[in-house]
Amino acid sequence: MEIRVPEVGESVHEALLAKWFKKSGETVQKDEPLCELETDKITLDVHAEAGGTLSILVEEGTTIKTGSVIGEISAEPARPAPQPAPPEAAEPQREEQIRATVSSPAARREMREGGIAPDSITGTGKGGRITLEDLFSRITESSRRPQEPTEPTGDVATPSASVSTPVPETPPVPDTAPQTIISPEKEQQAAEAPVAPVAPVAPVAPVAPVAPVAPVAPVSTAPQAPVSVHTETPPPYAAGREERVAMSPIRRRIAERLLAARQQTAMLTTFNEADLSNVKKLRESFREHFRQKYGIALGYMPFFVKACIAALKEFPAVNASIDGSDIVYHHYYDIGIAIGGEKGLVVPVLRSADQMKMFEIDQTIAEFSDKIKTNRLAIADLEGGTFSISNGGVYGSMLSTPILNPPQSAVLGMHAIQDRPVVRDGQIVIRPMMYLALSYDHRIIDGREAVGFLKKVRDYIEAPEELLLEG
Repeated sequence: MEIRVPEVGESVHEALLAKWFKKSGETVQKDEPLCELETDKITLDVHAEAGGTLSILVEEGTTIKTGSVIGEISAEPARPAPQPAPPEAAEPQREEQIRATVSSPAARREMREGGIAPDSITGTGKGGRITLEDLFSRITESSRRPQEPTEPTGDVATPSASVSTPVPETPPVPDTAPQTIISPEKEQQAAEAPVAPVAPVAPVAPVAPVAPVAPVAPVSTAPQAPVSVHTETPPPYAAGREERVAMSPIRRRIAERLLAARQQTAMLTTFNEADLSNVKKLRESFREHFRQKYGIALGYMPFFVKACIAALKEFPAVNASIDGSDIVYHHYYDIGIAIGGEKGLVVPVLRSADQMKMFEIDQTIAEFSDKIKTNRLAIADLEGGTFSISNGGVYGSMLSTPILNPPQSAVLGMHAIQDRPVVRDGQIVIRPMMYLALSYDHRIIDGREAVGFLKKVRDYIEAPEELLLEG
């Protein structure tokens, strides 16, 4: 039986085979997890569809297309994974020489792809090792080497009737080379002097049109080679004390989306604070009731989900999004809940959260957390969403500016609850306070709406009885 990379969604076309839980030749049972796959959206486990002996065909760290065969399960003894054809005898020696004499991965890659022999370059790096600059200097020097001068075939007539002389060229050009004009006073000297290359002088427009070819710029003058500074040789003080690890697909996707949120929206953040005294009292009163009836303790998140939905109904722009030149008002409330996992932050969505009871919100969030831990979260759990909530307070954050989750136009940031002195009825009292932050897209949400929305959330949190009655 073949083990294939499953289809996990229309937008996912490849996955990274992050880890095999079993070795080739080992016996596996039906439904036993075999390997872990990472896509740019989720991490998932592939389970055995039948029992038998495992044969691994694709190694860890390989990126494969969805639907690809990565292994087999059979009742027979496992067959060894196919071995790659042995390279030519000279290839290992050349590779060993490259690794021993070239200082950085980028330089080694360029040398392999260019077929350049290490012994053809004199290294200037530490211990005589070849650096990326040495390699580019070698390429530049080769491309700028002058061509052998050719015998002149006769004078070329120009409007000024002056004599042209061949000039050393950087790249070869077809047929006629660019001509250089000299003064009439030098004609006689040029005629009597032996034919030899002349020192380069300022060229003028060539007689025949010639496609311009720019010489390769030396590395010292801002090279255009696509080489990141991160591929440079580590500085001496960091030698042996750094580790380079490839970004996982999920981490790359997170980085792309966060950068896009900064670059493609007019993001702004407004702040407020809420007194959670009444929420804490209600939680204490109903916690045991919820535990016995629903099997889960009443948390803080259901209060904030319900408070946000009530405020979204009063400020519909906060629940809207931009599509091209249109504003799309969503008349439903799909609330994304940011949950941190080992692989990064994901935002599963509570569908039609306005129709969910308080205990249903808590149960669904607990299910999401369990799916993330066991790599069972599906693409469908992440799609859509009209508004998001992020709780940095679980990590101890006191104040932050949450980043938008496009195409959504707003996100609420919760933070740690801390006892602080506040003034109530002219008296200084200690209350459990939480800072709230609302980041929003100023292209669609005005400051008045953003501030009004956040104040409404605060008001519902400070007087939560109505929310509890509804939910």
